[in-house]
Amino acid sequence: MALRRTFFARDVHEVARDLLGASFVVDGVGGTIVEVEAYTPDDPASHSYRGRTRRNAAMFGPPGTLYVYRSYGIHWCANVVCGDAGTGAALLLRALEPTHGLDVMRARRGVEEDTLLCSGPGRLAQALGIEAAYDGLPLDRRPFRLTASSASVEVVTGPRVGIARAVEEPWRYAVKGSRFVSRPRPRA
Repeated sequence: MALRRTFFARDVHEVARDLLGASFVVDGVGGTIVEVEAYTPDDPASHSYRGRTRRNAAMFGPPGTLYVYRSYGIHWCANVVCGDAGTGAALLLRALEPTHGLDVMRARRGVEEDTLLCSGPGRLAQALGIEAAYDGLPLDRRPFRLTASSASVEVVTGPRVGIARAVEEPWRYAVKGSRFVSRPRPRA
């Protein structure tokens, strides 16, 4: 079943748990979501913490849209906007288990090992071909296909990685035991 925007119009932590195991495909390339990180507007690690800017405007858009930004001027990162429009809550897509278009991913990433294709937000965006032009696009339309998981998954949580503020928050959600989760793997 395709996920509609209403699926994302909920608390970011609820969406995080329910999004794990869903299939995310961009122009025929993608896989199963195995790891996300939650960011809320009152979170000092969130891009929305200091309010709306030109860079983070999509994060304040309607739920079920993509917020894309460049990290450290090097890697594109993709986030799914959650909650009510205008709130600035989102989930960073951290890792996928690649299932569709592996040859395309390998060419884009320049690696053969499946576990290195989409394990990490920069790798994921590169493998799926996500860049600035995707910022603000709705996830329920082409080029995206986002479908609910057909089975429940066991979720583990842990601290987020790659941030300097609010590092103690256990807002990193992952499918327990997935070998495609980025490192360090959450254990709790």
